[in-house]
Amino acid sequence: MRDSRFDVWAPRAQRMRVRIESDTHDMRRERGGWWRPEGLPELPSEVDYGYLIDDEETVTPDPRSRRQPAGVHGPSRTFDADAYEWQDEQWRGRQLAGSVIYELHVGTFTPDGTLDAAIERLDHLVDLGVDFVEPMPVNAFNGDVGWGYDGVYWYAVHEPYGGPGAYQRFVDACHERGLGVIQDVVYNHLGPSGNYLGKFGPYVSSRHQTDWGDAINLDDFDSDEVRQYIIDNALMWVTDFHVDGLRLDAVHALIDTRATHILEELANEVEARSAFLGRPLTLIAESDMNAPRLISPRAAGGYALTGQWSDDFHHAAHVSLSRESDGYYEDFASTPGHGLGALEKVFTQGFFHNGAMSTFRRRHHGRPLGPATNAWRLVVSTQNHDQIGNRARGDRLSETLSVGQLAVGATLMMCSPFTPMLFMGEEWGATTPFQYFSSHPEPELAEAVSRGRISEFSRMGWDESQVPDPQDPDTFRASRLEWMELDGPERQWLLDVYRRLIALRRSRPQFTRPWLRDVSAKADAELGVFTFWRGDLEVVCNFSDAARELELDVDIAWTSYEELPEIVFATDERVTVAGTHAFLPPHSAAVFAPQLE
Repeated sequence: MRDSRFDVWAPRAQRMRVRIESDTHDMRRERGGWWRPEGLPELPSEVDYGYLIDDEETVTPDPRSRRQPAGVHGPSRTFDADAYEWQDEQWRGRQLAGSVIYELHVGTFTPDGTLDAAIERLDHLVDLGVDFVEPMPVNAFNGDVGWGYDGVYWYAVHEPYGGPGAYQRFVDACHERGLGVIQDVVYNHLGPSGNYLGKFGPYVSSRHQTDWGDAINLDDFDSDEVRQYIIDNALMWVTDFHVDGLRLDAVHALIDTRATHILEELANEVEARSAFLGRPLTLIAESDMNAPRLISPRAAGGYALTGQWSDDFHHAAHVSLSRESDGYYEDFASTPGHGLGALEKVFTQGFFHNGAMSTFRRRHHGRPLGPATNAWRLVVSTQNHDQIGNRARGDRLSETLSVGQLAVGATLMMCSPFTPMLFMGEEWGATTPFQYFSSHPEPELAEAVSRGRISEFSRMGWDESQVPDPQDPDTFRASRLEWMELDGPERQWLLDVYRRLIALRRSRPQFTRPWLRDVSAKADAELGVFTFWRGDLEVVCNFSDAARELELDVDIAWTSYEELPEIVFATDERVTVAGTHAFLPPHSAAVFAPQLE
């Protein structure tokens, strides 16, 4: 039987050889620019190898490498994905609708920063009540530590995290505990160091430009194989590693003018694999386009992705909580109630920028979602890796807000019609920052990253002198979670708020009704109070630093208080109801429901 592990697509090469351990073997060019080795002996399941392109005598790693144990510049190593004995035969997957996601960075989630160490903290997530774990990218990238978005080997798991074997153990352990896994993947660009793909073929093209330079080649000459490279990678994650979905980074940078967009093709292929595997598979796009076509069905001309991130929710919530107004927060802060008006629009229409003018972009932006849109297709957060890590100091909301304010934000998100996503440590108000860090060994690249980081913040009005050096090891160390913080009473109190909110979502079907058309909302700019209705449940958030007494609104179409309302959840024990009037202390939130007979 022919050993296909060393086949490689290299249409640019005139001659190809593969070096396996210390032996070099000639390769034969076949149709479509693929090369196959000739006369290979029987080989063990694990060997180191690389390619000699044309007349080079320096080994180049495999574009589809499954392991890079010596780093991105070292030789590739084979990996037998079928050797692992999975224990998740009873796992039937989990749908995105009605779920709660927990985003984490493997390297800073635990002191050891490995996948095996992360397994030891999974019971905390089970106790919290989340449904999905979403690791930031784990593909092989340059250096030991980093965010993972500058990966260059999409098929390999970062060795300092434990490599592919550890990743299989991690997913298996998640499934054992009833947790799904959504893996963050990057298909829109390649990192600057260790990227040798251009020696093999046209993986990028100058036809289009992105923030990272030449775009991934999705529609130029020889782009069929590049598209297949992406699709095969996605299928690898859901098949070989049993993941339940993918978060697709910055899909607006996937520039594709072909009749069938790569996202539509990817959704088709993943849907077919879902049918084969017999479990739901989720695709979530990160996009700043506010384009409904990403989640619209194919029959309506959409790409039929499962969901997409919604930055508009984050910005409206952040402004309402923090009162920041610089940069892209400007439009949200200019609404009535310094952000509350933006919340009203987001809760009822999904997008804030739905064709409206964006002052930050200096143009109109976005397109309206239809009223029948399933709101759970929008994944929302009050904090995530981008919105924390892309701040000058990587500071969390906990640095400037009280735990009461954090609880108001949690209530807003957990009771919203959208799919909530927490960022690691948010559930207890972690005080550690999450800063941008890297460990590029090349001095020139390291200096360029450090300079570029400082220049990023000019439009946000942040103090550039406070930007930590990404290359400083202390920047990485400062970003590690401090689990001992959980011993503090305020941290335990906030953690309990998150637990109760997630449990409330499970106990009340009104919170998982999917349609935007069912949501009503009202912002009271004068009082600093935001109210929204989920069926006959009324959620009131007091953003003000003063106590508020208000009449619970019995005239909203969905709400009929035939009996006096009762409190089914409150962030503050001082919340009271007298008749149809409610008293809310400063920075508090509560959920009210008609009394049951």
